[in-house]
Amino acid sequence: MMSKLIERVTARQAAWLVGLAAFATIAGAWIFEAFGYAPCELCLKQRFAYYAGVPLAAVLAFFAPLWPRSVVRAGLYLLALIFVGSMVFGIFHAGVEWKFWPGPTDCTGALQQAGSMDDFMKQLQTSTVVRCDEVALRILGLSLAGWNALISAGLALVAVVGARR
Repeated sequence: MMSKLIERVTARQAAWLVGLAAFATIAGAWIFEAFGYAPCELCLKQRFAYYAGVPLAAVLAFFAPLWPRSVVRAGLYLLALIFVGSMVFGIFHAGVEWKFWPGPTDCTGALQQAGSMDDFMKQLQTSTVVRCDEVALRILGLSLAGWNALISAGLALVAVVGARR
């Protein structure tokens, strides 16, 4: 059943699916943020794939009937590459959250104790409030970084299937 569905997906449909699913994903991140789940520095960087992928997918979906097949195929492979990168970044961030490996020093690790009140005030002004190694929310056991990795893998797969059609 699934293979029949995959066989029927056109490049244009794949571009639409990637674009709409990617937009829904980034919109979900914005909604969580609106409800008080502030993103950490790594979370914000993971969004770059969506900021690049959504417009690229939209352009491909609109112009697929007009452009040569090779251009559309290259665009879909580029989308796949963008979301494979996002998947790897999501896995990295999830690993930081699970303490499998260290994250960037500007948003993870032990807080340094200030020696004086002046040092404390300087530390407050330069400290990152949201830590990259602490999970703000888990859904079905996965953090949002973990979900990003899974969703990005799915988007990359759809883009590859569309490119190969």
